Amino acid sequence: MSTLEEHIDVGVPVDRAWDSLHQVENYSRFVDGVREARTEAGGRARLDVEAGGRSRQMEAEISDRAGERVMEWHTTGAPELKGSLSLQPIDQSHTRVQARLVYDPDTVRTEFGGPKGFAQANAIERLVRSDLEHFREYAEQGR
Repeated sequence: MSTLEEHIDVGVPVDRAWDSLHQVENYSRFVDGVREARTEAGGRARLDVEAGGRSRQMEAEISDRAGERVMEWHTTGAPELKGSLSLQPIDQSHTRVQARLVYDPDTVRTEFGGPKGFAQANAIERLVRSDLEHFREYAEQGR
């Protein structure tokens, strides 16, 4: 398994960033490849994803450690992915968003296509950075 960690500073208070993060229905606005997302009972989310020219539905279980401002998630089927998003207040109007993704590179390549080895790691890193940039824009625009 490989682990990727990235962070970005967002120009909104921690409560606003936390609320934006929990609007699963809006994930298509800032997560590349997500065409539709919806919450379901029992802390689950269903995502319609298109990646590597392939469309698929994925389901994830989401749990919060609200007192710590950490959202953890994991897929409930293939591909096996898990991660977390943690928020840390920088000051009254800025928040650091830390993303952590744990994945098996071979499984990701098989499920979504794309390059092998170091090139794949770079592609995933760029994708996570891009999603964080889009989240910043989404949160700061206050949608």
